[in-house]
Amino acid sequence: MRLGVLDIGSNTVHLLVVDAHRGARPIPAYSHKEELRLAEHLEKGDMLSARGIERLGAFVEEALQMAEDKGVEDFLAFATSAVRDAANGEQVLAEIDERCGLDIQMLTGQDEARLTFLAVRRWFGWSAGRLLALDIGGGSLELAAGVDEEPDAAVSLPLGAGRLTRDWFTADPPPPGEVRKLRKHVRAEIARKVGDLVRYGQPNRAVATSKTFRQLARIAGSAPSSEGPYVSRSLTREALADWTVKLTTMDSAARAQLPGVSPGRAAQLAAGAIVADATMDLFEVERLEMCPWALREGVILRRLDILPSRIEPAS
Repeated sequence: MRLGVLDIGSNTVHLLVVDAHRGARPIPAYSHKEELRLAEHLEKGDMLSARGIERLGAFVEEALQMAEDKGVEDFLAFATSAVRDAANGEQVLAEIDERCGLDIQMLTGQDEARLTFLAVRRWFGWSAGRLLALDIGGGSLELAAGVDEEPDAAVSLPLGAGRLTRDWFTADPPPPGEVRKLRKHVRAEIARKVGDLVRYGQPNRAVATSKTFRQLARIAGSAPSSEGPYVSRSLTREALADWTVKLTTMDSAARAQLPGVSPGRAAQLAAGAIVADATMDLFEVERLEMCPWALREGVILRRLDILPSRIEPAS
């Protein structure tokens, strides 16, 4: 069947159309996204602004039309940190649901961690053993660990790259004092959760998803995205530590010149690197493997899992 998934994230709103059926890998057929940066439209006590709501509603209408044009049979839509954190988030989704005839699901942070973990598990398989999955979004950091498809522990922290850049940095590049304060804050927040994630054992494999980790891996020497999803990509703790120092002393324009860094994400890459560096250090991970699947794929896989199965009678 042809399935459409609309991911309303803190940075980007993304429509992904896949051809998929139960027991098979989803094959991307069409992708359309726009950097709406909804988190930057929060005002007056964390209320999503009228302009932000209008831009989101217009994109959802456009996405529905595109999905229809592409022959989508089933359509799923979900929202993450930016809408979840907005004081009027539920009201906004209700208005857009009524306007567009949808039922947009508001995912919790734990939902994000669990579904991302499912995608990572399916990508690497059972032979990967105990997995630690890390994802840095615009608004939050998701952590999950386990040996099955359902993690033993799943945690979401308000340590997204966009959120931290807005809340902690006053200049570009950020002053050294602000970098130190953010580093201290991030490490304290993550350290509180390390015990929950390693309680059942150290991971056999540590895996990262998300744009932030992919960009950090690329500037550290991993293969470009043009070489396809099946090329092995990784990020070492040593390389990340070096680049974290460099990124916090560069301005956004200089970061945007680095390989794999998009101009729209360059401003928040320094904060993202601080979170990534702290996570690898505190979990004592020397090497992270990159996974091309993440939350969207987790949502797709979970949807396919609940489709009715049909057993053909023996001839």
